[in-house]
Amino acid sequence: MTTRFKHWLDAIVQCERQIMTLPPYQQYGKLLRATGLVMEAVGLKLPIGTLCLIERESGGETAFVEGEVVGFNDRILYLMPLENVEGILPGARVFTPPGTMTSGKQLPLGPGLLGRVLDARAHPLDGLPLPANQPLGSLFTAPFNPLLRDPIKDVLDVGVRAINGLLTVGRGQRMGLFAGSGVGKSVLLGMMARYTKADVIVVGLIGERGREVKDFIENILGQQGLSRSVVIAAPADVSPILRMQGALYATRIAEDFRDRGMDVLLIMDSLTRYAMAQREIALAIGEPPATKGYPPSVFAKLPALVERAGNGVKGGGSITAFYTVLTEGDDQQDPVADSARAILDGHVVLSRRLAESGHYPAIDIEASISRAMTELIAPAHYKKVQRFKQLLSAYQRNRDLISVGAYASGSDPILDEAIALYPQLESYLQQGIFESSEYQPSFEQLESLFPEKTDL
Repeated sequence: MTTRFKHWLDAIVQCERQIMTLPPYQQYGKLLRATGLVMEAVGLKLPIGTLCLIERESGGETAFVEGEVVGFNDRILYLMPLENVEGILPGARVFTPPGTMTSGKQLPLGPGLLGRVLDARAHPLDGLPLPANQPLGSLFTAPFNPLLRDPIKDVLDVGVRAINGLLTVGRGQRMGLFAGSGVGKSVLLGMMARYTKADVIVVGLIGERGREVKDFIENILGQQGLSRSVVIAAPADVSPILRMQGALYATRIAEDFRDRGMDVLLIMDSLTRYAMAQREIALAIGEPPATKGYPPSVFAKLPALVERAGNGVKGGGSITAFYTVLTEGDDQQDPVADSARAILDGHVVLSRRLAESGHYPAIDIEASISRAMTELIAPAHYKKVQRFKQLLSAYQRNRDLISVGAYASGSDPILDEAIALYPQLESYLQQGIFESSEYQPSFEQLESLFPEKTDL
């Protein structure tokens, strides 16, 4: 028997003797090791997800750090702290607060949250107290029976011409915004937050820069937008546990409003940071990496989160969700992007080339798709969308020939039409940040580009 193993066994036996004298659900154990993001404790028998208090020294006084059980190995619990761990000593006591095991995580829900900015633990970030007697709910809900979901059949006006006309979104659809960093994902989300026709907007700012929280609220939502919104912020400098919890909490709030019969717009920036937070946790507790360093649990968590959005029962509310997906190095085959593309109902790809040329929003129409579009629009509308993409694609493929004057007019009738219409096509795709384009005008402008009957 090694010295280290004997030390752990003695500590476990000592803690278990102490536990026998404590009231139910008020246990305490002993901290044995802290390595990286994870701490190991013995003497506690707790389910995964339980909150604990870890003793630490703070200016000569005893204080506590909140932690969460993220795994176990036999009688050793793996804890991940939610706060700064400075002052934690070897052998520090680990407590369970009274009532923790019986209630689990219960966070406030309901209309009283409208206009509020909260963190992942429902602590106000706007300096105002939460309303009294708020209803509480668990972070997790049972999987929705797919046969009870109302199908996507109503067009959702998002106020962005390129999406309304060429990538039509339905109420209850789940879309991804795919792009590298600095290409305008947050700006496009802000446009949709301002102009989308929805009863409630729930914004989850997960793992992004803390500066974006205030900027999104003041410069994008504004007071009018915030009054019908709930913002959950878990920026990059908080624990990975809180980043994941922030995404779950934002989704749970949206579900609550949907169950009240409301149409909800859920904006999450970003799904990639949620996946990265799960990767940090999984690797820290010893789960082996699989695809490009991502453990298998990451690809199980993504659909479990995304599937909670969508339409409710027939005649009820809906959650239309937009998730940003960060494609590292503009790699569209990034494992998280590839997995997200498979589980979402469509994707809007933002192009760095377009952004660098001053084309906003920088939507790459050729690479983007809305899978519910054919069920939402008339056949005549769809034919014009096909014609638009055909002409745009023909121009882009021959751009170099056209720019150097090597193309002879009359060689290709489709390319001739594309060259003639290209300024109007490009103008249709561009839109100012503070300019709204509703669905019907977007369709009429598209129709005006091809006034005659389109026959492909």
